[in-house]
Amino acid sequence: MIRFLLLFSRQGKLRLQKWYVTLTEKEKNKITRELVTTILNRGPRMSSFVEWKDMKLVYKRYASLFFCCAIEDQDNELLTLEVVHRLVELLDKYFGNVCELDIIFNFEKAYFILDEFLLGGEVQDTSKESVVRAIEDGDMLQETMEEYMSKPTF
Repeated sequence: MIRFLLLFSRQGKLRLQKWYVTLTEKEKNKITRELVTTILNRGPRMSSFVEWKDMKLVYKRYASLFFCCAIEDQDNELLTLEVVHRLVELLDKYFGNVCELDIIFNFEKAYFILDEFLLGGEVQDTSKESVVRAIEDGDMLQETMEEYMSKPTF
């Protein structure tokens, strides 16, 4: 099970975070600071897996963003790396070659994609097509509601 997922830039700015365990804001901030500095201090040729406390960290850098997952000690690191890659593929498919600015300006869509793909720290659906279809259906519903709400009532 994924305990939490963090997306942050090379400068250490947190862009997206999803927590699947209950922690206080103070604990989350401390963990985030600690992990971001740990991962940013690692060299590009070092392993993408880090033993950290009672968890394993699995991270991958795509362009200017780091995708980091904390998993339980007995979970498979390579499978988690595949989950991270699938998330990036979904973001790419929706945004068309996703970049940091897409995440910054459309964070609600990024969270929606993440929620369609992962639920409670587990992969909800492995099919890219069905996840993208659900996202497009959500967009269609939102557009329909916006049109409905913008019409004047007499």
